[in-house]
Amino acid sequence: MSDTMIGRAVERSEDTRLLTGRGRYVDDVKRPGMLHAVVVRSPMAHATVLSIDASAALELPGVVKVITYADIAALAKAIPQRTCPLPGMENFLQMPMADQVVRYVGEPVAMVIAENRYIAEDAAELVYVDYDGLDAVVDARDAAQNKVVVHAAQGTNVASAYRVGRGDIEAAFRNAHYTRKESFYVHRHSAVPLETRGLVAEWDANAQHMSVWGAGKVPFANRGILADMLGLPNTQVDMIEVDVGGSFGVRGDFYPEDFLVPFAAQQIGRPVKWIEDRRENLMAMNHSREMHCELEIAVDRDGRIQGMRGKVMGDIGAYVRTNPGVMAGKGTQFMQGAYAIPNLDFDVCAIITNKTPAGTYRGPGRYESCFFRERLMDIVAGEMGIDPIEFRRKNLIRADQMPYDAGALVPGQGTTIYDSGNYPEVFERGLAHFSYAELAQRNGQLIDGKLHGVGLACFTESTGGGPGEHARIELRQDGSFDLFVGSSSAGQGHETSMAQVLADSLNVPFASIRVHHGSTTYLKQGFGAYHSRSAVMGGSAVHKAGQDMVRTLLARAASLKGLPDAQGLAWRDGQVMRESDGGVVATLAELSAGLPDCGHEAHGPVSVETSFMNDKLTFTFGLQLAHVSVDPKTAQVKVEKFLCVEDVGRMINPLIVHGQTIGAAVQGMGGTFLDEFIYDEDGQLTTGTFADYLLPVSTDFEHVDALTLELSPSPSNPLGVKGAGEGGIIGTGGALANAVCNALSGLSVSVTRLPMSLDRLAATMREARAAKGLA
Repeated sequence: MSDTMIGRAVERSEDTRLLTGRGRYVDDVKRPGMLHAVVVRSPMAHATVLSIDASAALELPGVVKVITYADIAALAKAIPQRTCPLPGMENFLQMPMADQVVRYVGEPVAMVIAENRYIAEDAAELVYVDYDGLDAVVDARDAAQNKVVVHAAQGTNVASAYRVGRGDIEAAFRNAHYTRKESFYVHRHSAVPLETRGLVAEWDANAQHMSVWGAGKVPFANRGILADMLGLPNTQVDMIEVDVGGSFGVRGDFYPEDFLVPFAAQQIGRPVKWIEDRRENLMAMNHSREMHCELEIAVDRDGRIQGMRGKVMGDIGAYVRTNPGVMAGKGTQFMQGAYAIPNLDFDVCAIITNKTPAGTYRGPGRYESCFFRERLMDIVAGEMGIDPIEFRRKNLIRADQMPYDAGALVPGQGTTIYDSGNYPEVFERGLAHFSYAELAQRNGQLIDGKLHGVGLACFTESTGGGPGEHARIELRQDGSFDLFVGSSSAGQGHETSMAQVLADSLNVPFASIRVHHGSTTYLKQGFGAYHSRSAVMGGSAVHKAGQDMVRTLLARAASLKGLPDAQGLAWRDGQVMRESDGGVVATLAELSAGLPDCGHEAHGPVSVETSFMNDKLTFTFGLQLAHVSVDPKTAQVKVEKFLCVEDVGRMINPLIVHGQTIGAAVQGMGGTFLDEFIYDEDGQLTTGTFADYLLPVSTDFEHVDALTLELSPSPSNPLGVKGAGEGGIIGTGGALANAVCNALSGLSVSVTRLPMSLDRLAATMREARAAKGLA
């Protein structure tokens, strides 16, 4: 083969199956004798559970069992943290079911198992829970005062507090020509995948084996947690991924139901299915983003930033679940962004409130910190009389500063090292592609009855989280290859991109490779899909496995031909050849002839399993640019043009990268203008349906494009790739807010809070007019 597959815009192999209705999702899984579960959830944000009476529910024909905390007490353990555990958070872990106190609306208090979903839903309404209401606290700033303590035994709502930084921050501010402080807020919202959560669990009592079907970004990690809770060895639990209707971070947790459903199946001895409805999904899946930040900057006479300091407060909801430390931890890690700032200082705290527990959502901590920083960059530039583009040019990290030491800003995680990049070149190419200089002349102008504005935001993104990934390759009878990867897929196109990597590594046709992913039955170990790591870690494991398979094939050829070893043999174009004269020693058909037809779980005679281990992250740089128009009468914002620019090092499949980037940008725009979880003072979620929790539709943001560059391959992996799944969302809030402020510059509007919802922006504009004495 002469043409490489890496870098080709191959259409996704899985799309035909999915678009023709042949996908298999968790609700399509049906097992003999399967029962159905419905979770009874707390209607109160904070209350003592006095008693639970399930007698009426149990009398309903078809009800098999009602599970309460008393049933799980002997087995259940608190759900452990998996990612970015911050000091102190271990004291606020969540049990799979509430015992004496409920702490958020939607917390599980019981689970009904019945012959079908209809009976289970009816029975759930018959479970009587007697509550004694307690005061609730829903604002993190109030919660930090500890007047209402959510976990009484802890005596505080501060789950974690720490200080990080580098350099001499006091000297930086003492010697500064100019300083500026501003307070910011990013609201609570989250991913809302097309498919809600769900599980099917089946217990084989004879084999003492648990099988669980359902979406899980980290099946091996979740298997370990579940096995520990059930008192089983890992080898007695299998997590089986089916097709997944989106993830975006929210499937990375181990949720209460991930224990409760298998527990029910084990106790009853029949398979149990649980499928979440949308109301449950909005109240019980992890929320994200909510963060307060007071950020201050010190600048010298030449416009170069000498210091940045701030106070960051993240609202993590009622419990610490699997990943809440990521928001605050990554928020401060990336607060400096792409700028060379020598002195940094951040006070960070994560606060418990009576709201749904928080976790990760695409670009966690990065979206928030980018909004804070990039708004402050524009504010500072305006007040200093510096062009915002020139201000950024002065402060961007230069190519000759790479690799760049960004400091140790997350407890226990060591120093952040930006691995490679030419940030100024990417910046200039983005400006030119967008026609920024031309469009910026419209800032504040009234054109066709609309006020126009242009803004941008720069960002860095860490990708390729370790510690490693695994891959296995099997040669089949027909000369094709089965590739098994530890990276899970929730729509990223792994069946295509991983086959492209292996096609190049093995030098075989793309069509001869079948990709299997997301099941603990396929590999000894796997780490899953998070932190935009699949191409970096999974792709590298596949590349390495391909090289190992070549060595295996050479050895097999030598054995088949009676040679003492594989010395002098080479693998070219899918066959073994002599290096000396190019003669064919063995074809792939010869090498695969007579192989047994092994199942996916078995290792055949021509099989390799390989791991790629790496503790070095990759870092992308990008910017997002926005041109908006604002109706001065209604405050309606229209995105006239939006561009995502990012250097990802090397693309495996440009078509997939483009789709990921555009999709991420639209998600970010939804979060910037629409999506919002709102709670009243009693802790009731007031935006718990799609009538109130607004999402963008296809016509809302039509003019979105991407410029994806391959300027600076990563030196930390053999493919040179950097992750590209989250960059499209990170700068949306900052870029759009800057554009809106430039459109409304005549009113001196300054956006410091998200979302920029229609009613909130209209109120801001009215206040600005009133302050200026305008009608």
